[in-house]
Amino acid sequence: MSKKKLTYQSAYDELQSICDQLESEEVDVDQITDLVKRANELVKFCQDRLRGIEKDLSTVSKD
Repeated sequence: MSKKKLTYQSAYDELQSICDQLESEEVDVDQITDLVKRANELVKFCQDRLRGIEKDLSTVSKD
């Protein structure tokens, strides 16, 4: 099984989906921990991606 490469947009969309699930209060209690762990992974990915873009833009603007 091949894994699709994670992009900022796909991570953001998945985070939005997780938030919607948690806000709906229809999530099984046993799923909450897994959803929160996945959300944390996605937030870290997005933060790292944004930091990388910021660094690239800083380098470009110096040139």
